[in-house]
Amino acid sequence: MKERVLSSEEFRRLQLVELEVLSEVDRVCRKHNINYVIYGGTMLGAVRHKGFIPWDDDVDVAMLREDYIKFKSVLSDLNPDICYLQDHETDPNYRWGYTKVRRTGTSYIRLGQEHMKYKTGIFIDIMPMDDVPLSVPGQILEYFICYLFRKILWSEAGKYSNTGFKRLWFKLINHIPASKVYNWLDRIVKKSRNDTPNKVRCLLLPAYGKPFVHNPITIRYGMPKEWFLERAEYDFEGHKFWGTKDYDAIMKYSYNDYMKLPPENQREQHAPVSSIDFGNAPANK
Repeated sequence: MKERVLSSEEFRRLQLVELEVLSEVDRVCRKHNINYVIYGGTMLGAVRHKGFIPWDDDVDVAMLREDYIKFKSVLSDLNPDICYLQDHETDPNYRWGYTKVRRTGTSYIRLGQEHMKYKTGIFIDIMPMDDVPLSVPGQILEYFICYLFRKILWSEAGKYSNTGFKRLWFKLINHIPASKVYNWLDRIVKKSRNDTPNKVRCLLLPAYGKPFVHNPITIRYGMPKEWFLERAEYDFEGHKFWGTKDYDAIMKYSYNDYMKLPPENQREQHAPVSSIDFGNAPANK
């Protein structure tokens, strides 16, 4: 498949569809007093642009595990005409270590993932944040184990999208059932509590980029839980969403000099897409 290059109008429409889904998640969380924060590039967009980073093609939300469990318990309150939650429990073909909330009636397929059998649709990501071990050696060991399990989950895509030894490797580990990874993960995350002193991270999301390069090893593998408990509202595309109160701390941790724009040749969307169908989702406003 070839990359489907989105026009500027289509790209903006993609952002607005994601905004609609985020607004619905926000509505349900406010109704049930569930803590969440906008996260990653979405938080950076709120701080630096009061909305989307102009070239950002996704939305990130983070919840501590207890809040995520509570959110999943009230999924019936999500408007099914707008969106639905997708994880390995709601879609047995789903292969990632975090959750998506997808826009109903749309299709959005990443390049190289056309063969994947899970449901598609324009989405926002929800990152469940779980406790990591208190000791740095324990954090490093857990990170390595999580690395192996991420590769097992990714193997369903990697056995097609790679060549040579990597393709052979992914074909081999693809024989390991994804259910074994999720069973392991479920046992680990049950230990996560909002009131424990542990730092947190999304276990099956890699620690890469700025956090891994410029942060010392003592803080590299986990973030203070306060960043997900102590919140403030931020303007985002004319809406109010919850984010980390100490935005400067989490932005420096994630991006270092976060107010500095990247070079123009680095202002690009995260992942190429092979096909997209907006269905009845809202058009540009």
